[in-house]
Amino acid sequence: MKTENSEALHSNETTSDLLKPILKNWKWFVASIFVAILLAFLYIRYAVPEYGIHAKIKILEDQNSTSELGAFSDLGVLGGGRNNVQDEIESLNSRMNLMKVVEELGLNTKVIALGSIKNTVLYDDQPFNVSFLAPDSIVQKTEHEFFITLDSQTSFDFANEEDAPFSKESFGTPIASSLGDLIITPKSTLDIEKLKGKKYKVKVSPIANVAEYYQRNILITVTDMLSNIISINLNDAVKKRGKDVINTLISIYNQNAVDDKKAIADRTSDFINDRIADIYGDLSNVDQSAEDFKSGRGITDIGAQTNVNLNIGATNQQELQNASVQLDIASSMKDLVDGQNGYELLPTNVGLNDETIAGTTARYNELALERKRLLESSNEKNPIIVNLDRQLDGLKRSMKSSLNSVENNLTLQVNSLSSQLSRINSRIYSAPKNERALRDITRQQQTTESLYLYLLQKREESQITFASASPKSKIIDSAYLMSKDPVSPKKPVIYLASFILGLLVPFGFFYLKDMMDNKVHNKIELEKAIFNKAPVIAELPKIGKKASKLINGMDRSVLGESLRILRTNLNYVLKNKNGQERGHMILVTSSVPGEGKTFISSNLAMVFASTKKRVLLVGADIRNPKLQNFYSDLGLRMNGELGANGKSKKGLTEFLHDDNLQFKDTITPAVINDNKVDIVFSGKIPPNPAELLMSGRLKEFMDQAIEKYDYVVVDSAPMLVVTDTLLISDFAHQILYVTKAGVTDRKVLEYPIKLVDEKKVKNLSFVVNGVKETNLGYGRNYGYGYGRTVKKWWNFN
Repeated sequence: MKTENSEALHSNETTSDLLKPILKNWKWFVASIFVAILLAFLYIRYAVPEYGIHAKIKILEDQNSTSELGAFSDLGVLGGGRNNVQDEIESLNSRMNLMKVVEELGLNTKVIALGSIKNTVLYDDQPFNVSFLAPDSIVQKTEHEFFITLDSQTSFDFANEEDAPFSKESFGTPIASSLGDLIITPKSTLDIEKLKGKKYKVKVSPIANVAEYYQRNILITVTDMLSNIISINLNDAVKKRGKDVINTLISIYNQNAVDDKKAIADRTSDFINDRIADIYGDLSNVDQSAEDFKSGRGITDIGAQTNVNLNIGATNQQELQNASVQLDIASSMKDLVDGQNGYELLPTNVGLNDETIAGTTARYNELALERKRLLESSNEKNPIIVNLDRQLDGLKRSMKSSLNSVENNLTLQVNSLSSQLSRINSRIYSAPKNERALRDITRQQQTTESLYLYLLQKREESQITFASASPKSKIIDSAYLMSKDPVSPKKPVIYLASFILGLLVPFGFFYLKDMMDNKVHNKIELEKAIFNKAPVIAELPKIGKKASKLINGMDRSVLGESLRILRTNLNYVLKNKNGQERGHMILVTSSVPGEGKTFISSNLAMVFASTKKRVLLVGADIRNPKLQNFYSDLGLRMNGELGANGKSKKGLTEFLHDDNLQFKDTITPAVINDNKVDIVFSGKIPPNPAELLMSGRLKEFMDQAIEKYDYVVVDSAPMLVVTDTLLISDFAHQILYVTKAGVTDRKVLEYPIKLVDEKKVKNLSFVVNGVKETNLGYGRNYGYGYGRTVKKWWNFN
């Protein structure tokens, strides 16, 4: 139970320490919170609100790519036939797409209506149009701004800089600027009476910069891990502009997909047309050869004797024709691939029966198109383009290998069929030579005609494929406003953040100030600094410069009450440790000069004297006497017992040095504020103070003082600076160690505590001097003094 109580007490003390800066400086916290909330209000008042724009689309699957690339998916070469949604997101939010959006909507030219505090960006409601005579390549890469003030329906004021003088210009007239000549034309809806004198700023920015801005601010996400539906979000200060940006981006993305398919279809058509032109010439030559052969030899019909052999070879002939067509197409395709230096598009659906080659070609064209788009906004050293080059090279090698394999197989097949046909033809060698020659011409004619008709069919199929091309995405929700309220700035969040910031700034300041402060400020801090190894018997308040430095018997001030508490505590300690009713010697010391030991010694003597006790005040700081100066500064003269110069004729040093000098010769009687006190000043400063204090005369002096007086208060030298105090401490019944609030370093208190631990001093107690009223230890909440009534700050009566 005791441990739990201790932990609870410690927790309360920790909480109290944390709250101390707030409770002690609450006015600063209130002021800081007020300023923070005021700044938040001004920010919200003049910040440009942004609205959330949202759209949703579905990425469509490319069925052709699925079927053509299926073989590669089975082999593990490609990830799958479906479009990778993440790749499509990157493509949708590409820099090139957004540059087209900016160019199409003219977002790089911004018209801003200037206000006294807040400016407004105009989008659809611009009062005039801006046209540039410079080439687009210059306008789209230049940053420039100029200022316009509307004057009338036909003229306006123009300036290249806001503070520059304006020139009168007419609408429709070219104006020279750093960007080149530009023309300003008014909108048909311009109402000059309402807008007259209104000032506008026109800012032209590079398209690439504006595109990069939207690229950073457009958020595109997948609605679900396994879904093809993606969400597009944009925060924009102009609602209409935000909707237009998203809708235009989707439109450009879909148009790019259609353009890609058109490019493939056009490439395929060009390839087929080239082959048709070549084959048409061959077909005409074969027909002419057949005509010349028959007319030259007068052949009209071949005899029935060859009908049987011809029927047998018909089947082989047909197979040979098909194999020859496939071999010719494969050879042409192989020559095209081998002759390609870069990554140009390849024709698809040319008639090869091998599905692997068709799938590889489709995948190759898809990657080539993606590489082409990326090169428009990057270079060939881009890691993405390098990766695409490796994939394209791999696909090209795979395609070459497949074409070689197909060509070899078809060559073997053609050779085999040719051999079979030769055996059949050998049976008809007995037929007339004309019939055999005509048969060769007819065979060549049929082969060329079959290939010609086949290519015509494929050309039509290619155009049909393009005509039926569909975009890559389906719009589920066009761009719309998510809420009528702006998404930025968020008032509750900003006010809450400002309130927290208003607390944290002063709290951090005062907390760090307390953390870095290594000084003693009151009784509680002193007790913690000395680890309760010696009692702290009093704390004295800080007094003003005009306040009296010596109290009188009826003094009811905080200082007077504090000194009486010190006297009471000293009496209690002295009686317990000394065991006698009189003859108490109290040694007053400190760490360094300036901590108030002379002030406390003098007032302690006064407070003891006010009880009608015999009190002797001894100035024992013989190196740097302060007692005489203290009384001289107060302008006190003590019953005429001082010499002509206002000083005692003899002091402590004279007594220690002169064996013939009597104790009574050093006494200076004084009556201060109706209190009788005898004083022994320090005397002249000796050349050997330490040796003088070690003489036997010091013991003689102290013995007589203790015998003749009830209280002997000794104002000694600082303990940390010289050894004089340690030489006197053996005669003291109580050592009063003075610390000063805000001056005494906690580190120097280790020295007197060390002396206590080493038993070099005894009966040591502490007192804190110069404590601010707000820091007065345990009694600060109750106050001192019973002779005055303190009016509360809220009581105005």
